[in-house]
Amino acid sequence: MQRWPVLLFLAWVCFLFFAGIGLFTSGFLLTRIELASRSSCSDPLLPPPWERQNLPTGSCWAPQRFPKAVLVIIDALRFEFARFNPTKATPLPYENKLSFLHHLVTSQPRHARLYRFRADPPTATMQRIKGLTTGSLPTFIDVGSNFATYAIQEDNLLAQLAQNGRRVVFMGDDTWEGLFPKNFFRSYFFPSFNVKDLHTVDDGILQHLYPTVDSGEWDVLIAHFLGVDHCGHKHGPDHPEMAKKLTQMNEMLRSLVDHLGNDTLLLVAGDHGMTETGDHGGDSEKEVNAALFVYSKTPLFGTGPPEKPEAVPQVNLVPTVALLLGVPIPYSNIGEVMAELFSGDGDAVSAALQQLSVYHINAKQVDRFLHSYSLVAQDLPAEQLQHLQELFSSAVEEHIRLLAQVQGATLVPPELESRLGTLIGRFQLYLREARAVCTQSWARFRPLRMMGGCTLIAASCLLCYMASELAAALDSFYRSCLLYPLLWGVVVAVLLGLAHVFTQEGLDLLLVSSWAAAASQVGFFWHWWGQYPKRARSVGSQPPLASIGLRQRLRAWLGLAFPMGILLFRCGAMFSDSFVVAEARVAPFLLASLVTLLVGKLHWDGRLTVPEGPKQQFLGFSSYRREIWYLLCFVATLLVCVRLSGFFHQCREEIPHCRPSLFLSPLASLRNTRAKNLFYLLCVALLAGLAYAVRSWLRHYGNLNSSDPLVLFVRWGFPLVVLCIACYWAVASSAEDSLGKLQELVQVAVVAFPWAVYGLASVGLLLLLCNPMTVFAKDTRESAGSIVTPSLGVPSSEVDFLHVIPQIYRRMQESQKSRLERGSYKATVAAYGLGSVYSAALVIALTLLGFLLMLLHSERLSLAFLLLFLEAFMLLHIHTRARGLAGDAEPFSVPWYAVISWLLAASQFFYSTGHQPIFPAIHWNAAFVGFHLDHSTNLLPAVLVGANTFASHILFAVGCPLLLLWPFVCEIPSSQKRKPKKEPQEELQEVEEHMMEMRLRESPEKFSNALLQLGLKYLFVLGMQVPL
Repeated sequence: MQRWPVLLFLAWVCFLFFAGIGLFTSGFLLTRIELASRSSCSDPLLPPPWERQNLPTGSCWAPQRFPKAVLVIIDALRFEFARFNPTKATPLPYENKLSFLHHLVTSQPRHARLYRFRADPPTATMQRIKGLTTGSLPTFIDVGSNFATYAIQEDNLLAQLAQNGRRVVFMGDDTWEGLFPKNFFRSYFFPSFNVKDLHTVDDGILQHLYPTVDSGEWDVLIAHFLGVDHCGHKHGPDHPEMAKKLTQMNEMLRSLVDHLGNDTLLLVAGDHGMTETGDHGGDSEKEVNAALFVYSKTPLFGTGPPEKPEAVPQVNLVPTVALLLGVPIPYSNIGEVMAELFSGDGDAVSAALQQLSVYHINAKQVDRFLHSYSLVAQDLPAEQLQHLQELFSSAVEEHIRLLAQVQGATLVPPELESRLGTLIGRFQLYLREARAVCTQSWARFRPLRMMGGCTLIAASCLLCYMASELAAALDSFYRSCLLYPLLWGVVVAVLLGLAHVFTQEGLDLLLVSSWAAAASQVGFFWHWWGQYPKRARSVGSQPPLASIGLRQRLRAWLGLAFPMGILLFRCGAMFSDSFVVAEARVAPFLLASLVTLLVGKLHWDGRLTVPEGPKQQFLGFSSYRREIWYLLCFVATLLVCVRLSGFFHQCREEIPHCRPSLFLSPLASLRNTRAKNLFYLLCVALLAGLAYAVRSWLRHYGNLNSSDPLVLFVRWGFPLVVLCIACYWAVASSAEDSLGKLQELVQVAVVAFPWAVYGLASVGLLLLLCNPMTVFAKDTRESAGSIVTPSLGVPSSEVDFLHVIPQIYRRMQESQKSRLERGSYKATVAAYGLGSVYSAALVIALTLLGFLLMLLHSERLSLAFLLLFLEAFMLLHIHTRARGLAGDAEPFSVPWYAVISWLLAASQFFYSTGHQPIFPAIHWNAAFVGFHLDHSTNLLPAVLVGANTFASHILFAVGCPLLLLWPFVCEIPSSQKRKPKKEPQEELQEVEEHMMEMRLRESPEKFSNALLQLGLKYLFVLGMQVPL
């Protein structure tokens, strides 16, 4: 079989899967249309009391209340971090540290107030910044831009400030630089992505904060601190470092208030919260529950604070700050103004009139946005829009009538106050219902695209299944099955492109690719159906199952039904939310069930027992084959590995009372020095044990006998890699404890050791690609020469015997060679490692990849990787023993149960390496293994985080060919079996029958077909799990 048709066929199949996944995600990941319109001071949105008046200088839409404002964003400031509980005697590290906020609230109740600041999911930093500045709801599809932030095109608070001549100074998180380019009067950006760095951003802000405030050359100052968030990612909230960080923030706020003037508004906000493990990104209560603190040296509130802090959506901050500073509300805002900040110092009636005016402005702005949005998008239901319009119109009419009665003095104060409160409630109802309608509408999926994506993926899986059954076909069949589908797909893509050109509409590349993929699939099935009668005639008029009995036919079908049933059960679990949430337990359960059913099927087929004979012993166990005990031992070990892997799971927010594994946190988070040292020694011992086990396996099969560069690297490079990883773990776990010049040395070592591992592993992989052969060939016709000792005399010491014994062995080889040449006149070549030449290359590659992926995880997860390799080893041996017991006559075909169990193990260890398919479970720390400062490009951190996330799938995908190779490697030589003595010629012929992987070169066509069939089966099973 030629190489290029097969490679192109596999590439085309991968394109089909990618097209289906892309179409599905375009309907599943939520999006909304961003309007390009912007608010301006000339917009006719002034309420009745101010529409005939001239607003003060610097005001727009409403009188300016504060000329200056300071917004301090403490990233991941959970509400529990800001709340003070004086009754708690022994607070946790994150409790009661911001005592200055409590002091201001209690000593100046009309000047300060603490709120629960409710964030909308996703709780990623960039999405929260968008919500805090635009007043809109970023959707989940924007989460991917955390690696590559892009400028906000929507109308936003910073754009309005710059448009109206306000000087905005920023300092802190450099994410703002990409979101708001050229919007700042002055800026001090600091690298933000390194979650291990707790101090660079915060110390940089503190260096510029107080001099900037004292200079007065600013109107709005924004400071975005990251230390609390990074501390949560690195250590979690319940750690002494968190107490230090929050104490630092408390002292910063105390000093900042001393530098503020009386005309300045102070806002301290958290963009999101954090989980108990310090992560965020989802929608759990602790992730969306942030804190907001408002303070001014002049009175802000008409009354004191309520008993329980009020909950405020984050989008409400945008209209509030805009009107307080006298600038227009951003066009796409759907937030509700915080009216209590507009009460002023007057009586209750004047305060209510002031609040009613800002509510009127806010409602007019939201109504204008809904009207504009409904003209360009069909997301919002017409019935609900009509209902909102009725609410808004009636509230505005009532407002006009009420103001007319106020001017005519026809209402007494008690009645006026009551009617004002009722009208404020109507505006509040309108704004909250409008926000609810937008939230529900923008949370709607695109079912047609989702169904189309699922259909493409299902058709691709069916195509892989059919092609895998035809893997033994001629090469010309794959050429034709590739040529016709590609022609169909190209024709459809060209037609769609021409249609877009003539209609002058935008070209959706995703839809064009999806239609082209669907057309090529139709072409494949059409051509396959047309070729089916010819293949049936070439094979025979009767199908293979027609010539066998019913029992054998039933066994054949059940052999496929068991693994396929488990696979279909796993695929169908996507329709159950309970199974999706508990998938970390479902995958190992299905794997254990499949292996147990395999043993049961072998027993039902009678493959575990020997034929009964007269010499059968009395005990029933003697009727079982000896191989069954090895199989049962392997199965038991596998089940133990499956059970132990459950100790490394991450928690989902949907599972109550779940505690994440202690093994997920790095050694640096351990406070007990003795426990830290014991875990470190254990991890290093397991790492060294893995390298020793691989070298022992290679030595056992003769793959370490040559002096090739790859063999030398395995001998000396593996220990060096282990040493570098061990040194990195040592310095990384003690980096926080080092002082002075030692601290600088540790910072260098934290970068140097990972780069040494990257370099060594890269060298090893390059050597493997250049020359993967680990075979040592020796021509036995070489002259033995004379026996030489160090003393050139008779051997008299142990040292002399060490030189003599190899020479005597070589003389014996020469004698054997001479007899062979006299009998057959053929040359003899001894080749070491030829029987495992393919497997050895894969084992070396897997070991190098394993070292790299372990480096990207926390130290204690090396225990999980050891279980991964051990479980894969057990699966290979179970597969080999099961095939031997089943008496499979086709060694070049990998059964379905082996492929399915292999991928179930990959899914199982996705969870057992501390991952979950949720944003908070992403291990961002992996992006900075070997990097002290921020990255200059976003590609490298994305690769490192991706490798960390899909580590198990990478290892099992690379090791998939071992399913085909391992039965050949484990072939038992005849010389090890107890058989009667035979003639030398017969014995030589029998030995040659057991050539391990050399047998693959006897039938290169079958070998190529087998690899192609295995790849298609792997894609089929992987495609069946894509929706999960």
